[in-house]
Amino acid sequence: MLWPATLLGAAAGLALASIPGALLGGLLGQVLDRRLRLHGWDNLRERLGGRAAPADDDLLFLMLGRLAKSDGRVVQSHIQQARSEMQRLGLDAAAQRRAIEAFARGKTGRDNLRGPLQRQRQRADAMLRACWRMAWVDGRVSPSEHELILLWGKWLGWESARLDSLGEEYAPRRSQQPAPTGGSYQEALRLLGVAEGSEPEQIKRAYRRLLSRHHPDKLAGSGASPERIREATETTRQLHQAYALIRQRLGLR
Repeated sequence: MLWPATLLGAAAGLALASIPGALLGGLLGQVLDRRLRLHGWDNLRERLGGRAAPADDDLLFLMLGRLAKSDGRVVQSHIQQARSEMQRLGLDAAAQRRAIEAFARGKTGRDNLRGPLQRQRQRADAMLRACWRMAWVDGRVSPSEHELILLWGKWLGWESARLDSLGEEYAPRRSQQPAPTGGSYQEALRLLGVAEGSEPEQIKRAYRRLLSRHHPDKLAGSGASPERIREATETTRQLHQAYALIRQRLGLR
Protein backbone atom coordinates (compact mmCIF):
# COMPACT_ATOMS: atom_id res chain seq x y z
CA MET A 1 0.00 0.00 0.00
CA LEU A 2 1.27 3.46 -0.92
CA TRP A 3 1.10 6.18 1.73
CA PRO A 4 1.50 9.51 -0.15
CA ALA A 5 1.73 11.88 2.82
CA THR A 6 4.34 9.60 4.42
CA LEU A 7 6.50 9.73 1.30
CA LEU A 8 6.08 13.47 0.88
CA GLY A 9 6.83 14.09 4.54
CA ALA A 10 9.95 11.92 4.44
CA ALA A 11 11.18 13.63 1.26
CA ALA A 12 10.60 17.10 2.69
CA GLY A 13 12.26 16.16 5.97
CA LEU A 14 15.25 14.71 4.16
CA ALA A 15 15.70 17.91 2.18
CA LEU A 16 15.46 20.09 5.28
CA ALA A 17 17.24 18.07 7.97
CA SER A 18 18.81 14.97 6.45
CA ILE A 19 17.97 11.54 7.93
CA PRO A 20 16.50 12.75 11.26
CA GLY A 21 14.25 15.12 9.33
CA ALA A 22 13.18 12.31 6.99
CA LEU A 23 12.23 10.10 9.95
CA LEU A 24 10.22 12.87 11.60
CA GLY A 25 8.59 13.93 8.33
CA GLY A 26 7.68 10.36 7.53
CA LEU A 27 6.14 9.84 10.96
CA LEU A 28 4.04 13.00 10.69
CA GLY A 29 3.02 12.06 7.16
CA GLN A 30 1.90 8.62 8.30
CA VAL A 31 -0.33 10.19 10.95
CA LEU A 32 -1.86 12.36 8.22
CA ASP A 33 -2.31 9.36 5.89
CA ARG A 34 -4.16 7.41 8.55
CA ARG A 35 -6.32 10.29 9.66
CA LEU A 36 -7.37 11.24 6.12
CA ARG A 37 -7.41 7.60 4.92
CA LEU A 38 -5.00 8.32 2.09
CA HIS A 39 -4.19 4.97 0.51
CA GLY A 40 -2.66 6.27 -2.71
CA TRP A 41 -2.04 9.26 -4.95
CA ASP A 42 -5.63 9.12 -6.26
CA ASN A 43 -6.94 9.70 -2.74
CA LEU A 44 -4.56 12.62 -2.27
CA ARG A 45 -5.64 14.22 -5.55
CA GLU A 46 -9.29 13.82 -4.55
CA ARG A 47 -8.63 15.46 -1.20
CA LEU A 48 -6.72 18.35 -2.78
CA GLY A 49 -9.51 18.78 -5.30
CA GLY A 50 -12.09 19.08 -2.55
CA ARG A 51 -13.92 15.85 -3.41
CA ALA A 52 -13.84 13.09 -0.82
CA ALA A 53 -12.94 9.58 -1.91
CA PRO A 54 -16.02 7.35 -2.18
CA ALA A 55 -16.87 5.23 0.82
CA ASP A 56 -16.55 1.47 0.33
CA ASP A 57 -20.30 0.99 0.80
CA ASP A 58 -21.04 3.53 -1.97
CA LEU A 59 -18.59 2.15 -4.48
CA LEU A 60 -20.82 -0.45 -6.14
CA PHE A 61 -23.62 2.04 -6.80
CA LEU A 62 -21.16 4.61 -8.11
CA MET A 63 -20.11 1.98 -10.64
CA LEU A 64 -23.70 1.08 -11.53
CA GLY A 65 -24.59 4.74 -12.00
CA ARG A 66 -21.65 5.29 -14.31
CA LEU A 67 -22.53 2.18 -16.32
CA ALA A 68 -26.15 3.26 -16.67
CA LYS A 69 -25.11 6.69 -17.95
CA SER A 70 -22.27 5.48 -20.18
CA ASP A 71 -24.46 5.45 -23.29
CA GLY A 72 -25.79 8.92 -22.57
CA ARG A 73 -29.21 8.20 -21.08
CA VAL A 74 -30.41 6.34 -18.00
CA VAL A 75 -33.62 4.42 -18.69
CA GLN A 76 -36.18 2.87 -16.36
CA SER A 77 -34.66 -0.61 -16.62
CA HIS A 78 -31.36 0.76 -15.26
CA ILE A 79 -33.11 2.30 -12.27
CA GLN A 80 -35.08 -0.87 -11.68
CA GLN A 81 -31.89 -2.95 -11.81
CA ALA A 82 -30.24 -0.67 -9.26
CA ARG A 83 -33.20 -1.21 -6.94
CA SER A 84 -32.92 -4.96 -7.50
CA GLU A 85 -29.30 -4.77 -6.34
CA MET A 86 -30.40 -2.92 -3.21
CA GLN A 87 -32.91 -5.67 -2.49
CA ARG A 88 -30.30 -8.35 -3.15
CA LEU A 89 -28.00 -6.73 -0.59
CA GLY A 90 -30.83 -6.36 1.93
CA LEU A 91 -30.25 -2.62 2.40
CA ASP A 92 -32.36 -0.84 4.98
CA ALA A 93 -34.06 2.49 4.26
CA ALA A 94 -31.06 4.61 5.25
CA ALA A 95 -28.65 2.47 3.25
CA GLN A 96 -30.97 2.63 0.24
CA ARG A 97 -30.94 6.43 0.38
CA ARG A 98 -27.14 6.41 0.37
CA ALA A 99 -27.15 3.95 -2.52
CA ILE A 100 -29.50 6.18 -4.53
CA GLU A 101 -27.24 9.17 -3.86
CA ALA A 102 -24.19 7.15 -4.92
CA PHE A 103 -25.98 5.99 -8.10
CA ALA A 104 -26.77 9.60 -8.99
CA ARG A 105 -23.20 10.67 -8.20
CA GLY A 106 -21.86 7.84 -10.35
CA LYS A 107 -23.75 9.20 -13.36
CA THR A 108 -21.57 12.34 -13.27
CA GLY A 109 -18.43 10.26 -13.88
CA ARG A 110 -16.34 12.59 -11.72
CA ASP A 111 -14.99 10.07 -9.22
CA ASN A 112 -11.65 8.38 -9.77
CA LEU A 113 -12.41 4.75 -8.87
CA ARG A 114 -9.00 3.23 -9.41
CA GLY A 115 -7.70 3.51 -5.85
CA PRO A 116 -10.96 2.44 -4.18
CA LEU A 117 -11.31 -0.57 -6.48
CA GLN A 118 -7.76 -1.73 -5.93
CA ARG A 119 -8.64 -2.02 -2.24
CA GLN A 120 -11.74 -4.13 -2.94
CA ARG A 121 -10.26 -7.18 -4.64
CA GLN A 122 -11.83 -9.51 -2.09
CA ARG A 123 -15.24 -8.27 -3.30
CA ALA A 124 -14.36 -8.37 -7.00
CA ASP A 125 -16.59 -11.29 -8.00
CA ALA A 126 -19.76 -9.88 -6.45
CA MET A 127 -19.10 -6.36 -7.74
CA LEU A 128 -18.37 -7.47 -11.29
CA ARG A 129 -21.44 -9.70 -11.38
CA ALA A 130 -23.58 -6.71 -10.41
CA CYS A 131 -21.94 -4.66 -13.17
CA TRP A 132 -22.66 -7.30 -15.79
CA ARG A 133 -26.28 -7.52 -14.65
CA MET A 134 -26.60 -3.76 -15.10
CA ALA A 135 -24.88 -3.81 -18.49
CA TRP A 136 -27.11 -6.60 -19.84
CA VAL A 137 -30.38 -5.26 -18.43
CA ASP A 138 -31.37 -3.66 -21.75
CA GLY A 139 -30.44 -6.79 -23.70
CA ARG A 140 -27.07 -5.67 -25.04
CA VAL A 141 -23.68 -4.52 -23.77
CA SER A 142 -22.47 -1.39 -25.51
CA PRO A 143 -18.78 -0.81 -26.29
CA SER A 144 -18.59 1.88 -23.61
CA GLU A 145 -20.09 -0.46 -20.99
CA HIS A 146 -17.73 -3.24 -21.98
CA GLU A 147 -14.74 -0.92 -21.82
CA LEU A 148 -15.68 0.28 -18.34
CA ILE A 149 -16.10 -3.24 -16.98
CA LEU A 150 -12.78 -4.34 -18.47
CA LEU A 151 -11.05 -1.34 -16.91
CA TRP A 152 -12.62 -1.92 -13.49
CA GLY A 153 -11.85 -5.62 -13.72
CA LYS A 154 -8.21 -4.82 -14.39
CA TRP A 155 -8.09 -2.64 -11.26
CA LEU A 156 -9.73 -5.47 -9.33
CA GLY A 157 -7.07 -7.91 -10.53
CA TRP A 158 -9.07 -9.85 -13.17
CA GLU A 159 -7.87 -10.85 -16.64
CA SER A 160 -10.04 -9.75 -19.57
CA ALA A 161 -10.77 -13.34 -20.65
CA ARG A 162 -12.06 -14.18 -17.19
CA LEU A 163 -14.18 -11.03 -17.19
CA ASP A 164 -15.76 -11.82 -20.55
CA SER A 165 -16.46 -15.38 -19.41
CA LEU A 166 -18.28 -14.02 -16.38
CA GLY A 167 -20.25 -11.64 -18.58
CA GLU A 168 -21.44 -14.51 -20.77
CA GLU A 169 -23.21 -15.99 -17.75
CA TYR A 170 -25.57 -13.01 -17.83
CA ALA A 171 -25.99 -12.65 -21.58
CA PRO A 172 -29.63 -13.16 -22.58
CA ARG A 173 -30.22 -16.17 -24.76
CA ARG A 174 -32.47 -16.02 -27.80
CA SER A 175 -36.04 -16.52 -26.69
CA GLN A 176 -38.93 -17.99 -28.63
CA GLN A 177 -41.09 -15.34 -27.00
CA PRO A 178 -39.28 -12.02 -27.43
CA ALA A 179 -39.47 -9.32 -24.82
CA PRO A 180 -42.22 -6.79 -25.38
CA THR A 181 -41.05 -3.88 -27.49
CA GLY A 182 -42.64 -0.96 -29.22
CA GLY A 183 -46.40 -1.10 -28.80
CA SER A 184 -46.79 -4.71 -27.58
CA TYR A 185 -48.86 -3.67 -24.57
CA GLN A 186 -50.95 -6.85 -24.60
CA GLU A 187 -47.79 -8.97 -24.60
CA ALA A 188 -46.51 -7.05 -21.58
CA LEU A 189 -49.77 -7.69 -19.71
CA ARG A 190 -49.57 -11.38 -20.59
CA LEU A 191 -46.00 -11.63 -19.41
CA LEU A 192 -46.94 -10.22 -16.00
CA GLY A 193 -50.08 -12.34 -15.85
CA VAL A 194 -52.48 -9.43 -15.39
CA ALA A 195 -55.56 -8.36 -17.30
CA GLU A 196 -56.16 -5.05 -19.02
CA GLY A 197 -57.83 -2.74 -16.53
CA SER A 198 -56.07 -4.23 -13.50
CA GLU A 199 -55.40 -1.90 -10.60
CA PRO A 200 -51.87 -0.40 -10.47
CA GLU A 201 -51.14 -2.08 -7.12
CA GLN A 202 -52.18 -5.45 -8.54
CA ILE A 203 -49.82 -4.95 -11.49
CA LYS A 204 -46.98 -3.93 -9.17
CA ARG A 205 -47.50 -6.96 -6.92
CA ALA A 206 -47.51 -9.31 -9.91
CA TYR A 207 -44.30 -7.74 -11.22
CA ARG A 208 -42.50 -7.98 -7.89
CA ARG A 209 -43.65 -11.55 -7.33
CA LEU A 210 -42.36 -12.68 -10.73
CA LEU A 211 -39.14 -10.72 -10.32
CA SER A 212 -38.49 -12.40 -6.98
CA ARG A 213 -39.20 -15.82 -8.47
CA HIS A 214 -37.03 -15.50 -11.59
CA HIS A 215 -34.16 -13.22 -10.53
CA PRO A 216 -30.76 -14.81 -11.33
CA ASP A 217 -29.56 -14.04 -7.80
CA LYS A 218 -31.81 -16.89 -6.66
CA LEU A 219 -29.35 -19.22 -8.40
CA ALA A 220 -26.23 -17.69 -6.85
CA GLY A 221 -24.22 -20.31 -5.00
CA SER A 222 -26.58 -23.11 -6.04
CA GLY A 223 -24.26 -24.61 -8.64
CA ALA A 224 -26.64 -23.62 -11.45
CA SER A 225 -25.28 -23.89 -14.98
CA PRO A 226 -24.44 -20.75 -17.00
CA GLU A 227 -27.40 -21.64 -19.25
CA ARG A 228 -29.84 -21.48 -16.34
CA ILE A 229 -28.35 -18.18 -15.19
CA ARG A 230 -28.70 -16.78 -18.72
CA GLU A 231 -32.35 -17.88 -18.83
CA ALA A 232 -33.07 -16.23 -15.49
CA THR A 233 -31.30 -13.04 -16.61
CA GLU A 234 -33.31 -12.94 -19.84
CA THR A 235 -36.59 -13.48 -17.99
CA THR A 236 -35.71 -10.69 -15.54
CA ARG A 237 -34.91 -8.35 -18.43
CA GLN A 238 -38.26 -9.12 -20.05
CA LEU A 239 -40.08 -8.44 -16.80
CA HIS A 240 -38.31 -5.09 -16.43
CA GLN A 241 -39.25 -4.08 -19.96
CA ALA A 242 -42.85 -5.28 -19.62
CA TYR A 243 -43.41 -3.36 -16.40
CA ALA A 244 -41.76 -0.23 -17.81
CA LEU A 245 -44.01 -0.40 -20.88
CA ILE A 246 -47.17 -0.81 -18.77
CA ARG A 247 -46.19 2.05 -16.48
CA GLN A 248 -45.58 4.30 -19.47
CA ARG A 249 -48.87 3.30 -21.11
CA LEU A 250 -50.90 3.89 -17.92
CA GLY A 251 -48.97 6.97 -16.81
CA LEU A 252 -47.93 5.38 -13.53
CA ARG A 253 -45.16 6.85 -11.41
